[in-house]
Amino acid sequence: MAGPKESRQSPSTPPEKVSTKFKDVFAFSGPAPETINGRLAMLGFVSAVGVEIASGRDLFSQLATGGVPLFLGSAILLSVASVIPMFKGVSKESKSQEIMSSGAEMLNGRFAMLGLVALALTEYLKGGPLIS
Repeated sequence: MAGPKESRQSPSTPPEKVSTKFKDVFAFSGPAPETINGRLAMLGFVSAVGVEIASGRDLFSQLATGGVPLFLGSAILLSVASVIPMFKGVSKESKSQEIMSSGAEMLNGRFAMLGLVALALTEYLKGGPLIS
């Protein structure tokens, strides 16, 4: 006999206490390094490929013709925006949703890091843009 579905909720547990100390946030296994590097890699990969498609310039010529100041500005802005919630004690996991999860962000960041290195290496070996 099929009855109405019961919602199975776990008993409410208090959120895990997150350290807001500088050395804990920026520790090798802390939340900041991989989060910031992953977000910067995602931005860098999408920007590099987008500019390459639009202008036909490879990654190295993009950096040589004014890309470094734009990268540094974006890196500082994203780093500060990523670190502020961490110093307030907000964890990525607490804001994680079903589709936009912290695990998906971490995996996408790792793939973007590999993609950016692969793009640079391929263009260096090829001697020009990957997408032309």
